[in-house]
Amino acid sequence: MIEARHLRVLRAVAATGSFSAAARELGCTQPAVSQQMKVLEASVGTPLLIRTSREMRLTQAGEVLVRHATGILSGLTAAEEEVAAIAGLRAGRVRLVSFPSGSSTLVPAALAALRAAHPGTRVSLVDAEPPRSVEMLRDGDCDVALAFRYDSVHDDSTAGAAEEWGDLVVRPLLSDRLVGLLPEGHRLAGADTVSIADLADESWIAGCPRCRHQLVDACEKAGFTPRIDFATDDYPAVIGLVGAGLGVAFLPELAMESVLPKAARTVTVEPAVRREIVALTLPDLARVPAVAATLDQLERAAAR
Repeated sequence: MIEARHLRVLRAVAATGSFSAAARELGCTQPAVSQQMKVLEASVGTPLLIRTSREMRLTQAGEVLVRHATGILSGLTAAEEEVAAIAGLRAGRVRLVSFPSGSSTLVPAALAALRAAHPGTRVSLVDAEPPRSVEMLRDGDCDVALAFRYDSVHDDSTAGAAEEWGDLVVRPLLSDRLVGLLPEGHRLAGADTVSIADLADESWIAGCPRCRHQLVDACEKAGFTPRIDFATDDYPAVIGLVGAGLGVAFLPELAMESVLPKAARTVTVEPAVRREIVALTLPDLARVPAVAATLDQLERAAAR
């Protein structure tokens, strides 16, 4: 195998015409240069230099290798400089995937802080709900996935969630409580707290598949099966449907931060239903400076 250090020695010998001159240029001893040339010739399986009492010149193979050495060494230098820039956060790329309410609340603040601290780091953003976002992370389609899970739900969409994330680096961000969303004219719209059981006869508006399973689970624990007339993972659409008096819904508090309810009221629901919001990445990616910085900024944004 040809090593870069041997190519540097060969190029120095070719440029100076002797082992001793090459040693002076490289800052090493003449025997060290001679030894490295022997190793290089053994690696390629053919002589690279012709030594006589009066001169030292390259063989045809030596000339070919010197010609390629210039491009190889300059490419390595460029690669080293680029890697150093990434390691020093002067450059880098992070592919982030997030669920919509995270994209509209946590992500903007985190990415603004990241850009201010490390303007050379570029971040791209794609929306996806878990478990699709987690699949994208494992498939190599993103570097960081913002995801959530409901600890109290154990169905096909969330079964084994803890084990499912066992091979990932999990950065906990916050615990997000769900609130009830009722039409303004609803009989319970003015209440401070509403029991889930009090909504047993209502028409329900459900969200994404994982949130829909959570809704069914919470209602069944309260003694009834919800009648789901509408399903959409678009939060403004949910609020619009509730505001029009077409049903009631559960929405995460995080989602309500970026949407202004119209003709709808939020109420605290008991018993409390919460979802754990986390940032996920692969163990190897967690050591990449730009990815680690992104995780740190997401954690700071969640703490505000």
